[in-house]
Amino acid sequence: MKFELCTAARILFERDGIDRVGELAAGLGRRAALLRGGDHLDHFGAAHRLEASCAEHGIALVPERISGEPTVKQVDAAVARARAAGCDLVIGLGGGSALDAAKAVAGLLTNPGCALDYLEVVGSGKPITQPAAPVIAIPTTAGTGTEVTRNAVLTCVEQGVKASLRSPHLLPRVALVDPALTHSVPPGVTASTGLDALTQLIEPYVSARAQPLTDALALAGIRAVARSLRRAVLDGTDAGARDDMALASLMGGLCLANAGLGAVHGLAAPLGATIPVPHGVACAALLPHVMAANVAALRARGPDSRGLRRFADVSVALRDRPSTHLASAIDAGVAHVAELVRSVGIESLGKFGFREEHISEVARRAQRASSMKANPVSLSEDVLADCLRRAL
Repeated sequence: MKFELCTAARILFERDGIDRVGELAAGLGRRAALLRGGDHLDHFGAAHRLEASCAEHGIALVPERISGEPTVKQVDAAVARARAAGCDLVIGLGGGSALDAAKAVAGLLTNPGCALDYLEVVGSGKPITQPAAPVIAIPTTAGTGTEVTRNAVLTCVEQGVKASLRSPHLLPRVALVDPALTHSVPPGVTASTGLDALTQLIEPYVSARAQPLTDALALAGIRAVARSLRRAVLDGTDAGARDDMALASLMGGLCLANAGLGAVHGLAAPLGATIPVPHGVACAALLPHVMAANVAALRARGPDSRGLRRFADVSVALRDRPSTHLASAIDAGVAHVAELVRSVGIESLGKFGFREEHISEVARRAQRASSMKANPVSLSEDVLADCLRRAL
């Protein structure tokens, strides 16, 4: 057996931990580029509390607002401003987009050139060789797990593609998970990000690169989502549900960074570059159909494969119900996910402008996605197209 676990140098899971940012930053730098997300951060005074904590500890802030998913041009411009201001530290505060931007800015601050020099697929794909500026990553949604991953997803508008900067150097120095920051997240975003977290727990567990440490995290995270996602959507102030979802998101980030993802994310990347659909919605809409496609492909190989047993484990964790019959357990798990997606109000891809004429191109581009490498079984372009069609 051989495996590796890489993550942020330090992980803090603490309610009201936002008030410790200045203390954490003081040992890392003196002037921080603050990459922050949307207006919901002003609820509960999250941004103000961060600023006050940094001021108390003598940390100067150079603010940069990230609206929507970060583009290559946005990141290059933010790097230029941070470099001109003499920033030696980066703080990311927000959802996955803000944290991706923060990690990208940190990597480019200490390495020559622009984002496209290092971007996978559509860029030059050069390795990031110099350690990034220290990053403190503070998620305010429970879904992406970006605070503990080694990549930063950027949109290249000209090519209509999302791709990653990827390097161990991009792992944050500190991941600060404060579940209280998620209380202001609206129900729809809570639902979509929560299902992104679920996807990032299921895909690594059934992954071709699954390993014992991430297996344990994945099953614990799946159980947390199963008992708490609906509660968090119905009542955003339910502290227990918010804690569960923040923990599940963190676990999902640890799992995906070390065991890989699969066809849901392989499809979500080109899909998100084709239509303006939030990443979590794309994953949620696709998850039950990709699960069903993987199960069908594994069954075609043999009725008692390791991959099928793993889908049965997922079902048991989701439903909190043991089963002695492998096939019925797997089918019940897929049905449970489909019902969960429906019950929290995830809309179909067609609501976001996805059409039949988009399907073949998205399926074709998905085959090149890095996430496909860890899918438990190879899926043809026709099968991927069928998954997209079912999510319309």
